[in-house]
Amino acid sequence: MAITLVNPSGLPEIGAYRQVSVATGSKLVFVAGQVAWDADGVTVGAGDLAAQVERCYLNVGTALAGVGASFADVAKLTVHVVDWTPDKMPLFEQGLARAAARLGTTPVPPATLLGVAALDVPEHLVEIEAVAVLD
Repeated sequence: MAITLVNPSGLPEIGAYRQVSVATGSKLVFVAGQVAWDADGVTVGAGDLAAQVERCYLNVGTALAGVGASFADVAKLTVHVVDWTPDKMPLFEQGLARAAARLGTTPVPPATLLGVAALDVPEHLVEIEAVAVLD
């Protein structure tokens, strides 16, 4: 594996992600922001943050698999959530847990969660992009 995830001493341990990733591979993979679309471009979970988080993570997993990668190869995630407030964290974590169960792994690379005013269409509540590194 080209990625080692670390929680350095002196920084808090966050269950949803690790603070640092060390990449030693030579091929970079940039996954476009994935929204809650199914394979036909139909929005999944309209109005349901947890369902959209789940679908976004599954879509990132599908994109990674398409180039021979997995969440084990992800060095960084960036998550955009419409009208984010901290009280939405339980729904976010619920969607992540459901995705992790379906993926068979818990995606915990370093991550940044950003609140945004809007995404590409009003139905989309979440968008997740990834950077991965392969040997």
